[in-house]
Amino acid sequence: MNFKSRKLAKILDKWPGKTYFGIYRFLPLFFVAGAALEFSMINWRVGEINFYDTYKRKLAESIVESE
Repeated sequence: MNFKSRKLAKILDKWPGKTYFGIYRFLPLFFVAGAALEFSMINWRVGEINFYDTYKRKLAESIVESE
């Protein structure tokens, strides 16, 4: 492994499951990160709007334009 940071290499080597899962041992970490991102997109509001309000508005605009 060629890492620029020895500390990062040590942390990654200490992550459990290396012998059984190999690189796939990090999948639960990415799953949790994705769930946290989705949660933030649904529940965090900036002013009165969040991501899904914007998405629905853009979708409605594109449907109206296509007709």
